[in-house]
Amino acid sequence: MIIRIAKQDDAEKLIDLIRQVESEADFMLMEAGERNTTAEQQRKQIEHLERQTNSTILVAEDAGTLAGYLFAIGGSAKRTKHAAYLVIGILKAYRGQGVGTRLFQEVEKWARDNNVSRLELTAVTENKAGVALYKKSGFDVEGMKRQTLLINGEYYDEYVMGKVL
Repeated sequence: MIIRIAKQDDAEKLIDLIRQVESEADFMLMEAGERNTTAEQQRKQIEHLERQTNSTILVAEDAGTLAGYLFAIGGSAKRTKHAAYLVIGILKAYRGQGVGTRLFQEVEKWARDNNVSRLELTAVTENKAGVALYKKSGFDVEGMKRQTLLINGEYYDEYVMGKVL
């Protein structure tokens, strides 16, 4: 398994990966089939993030197959440039095999190298595996947002989690 920064050439594989993760996961922001991003739009997003020192996309690659991703989106205001919001997704077949841990280890190295001193994310409170991974990676629950997602007719709360480097 290789963890690396996504390249513009990865755009089509990356958007396919994101769509597959959304179809397999219970607690992603978007439902299966909801995302309309094209490969070209994904390529432009990768290009845009490449120009920012406080943003990146990491991918986990296994023998040419993208198995997971981690977006780090840095703040745009002077007062938030030191912080990055994270979004992670891993294919179901690769969950529980250390891919998430490796992605978090790499994003922390990247953050330290790029003067990002705070990492943050949100997690559905019922996402036990995700919350366990985030805590194992050093994230603390800093608060809770109530009824933030409506999934299959049921409201879910989210933890706000952060890690100061």
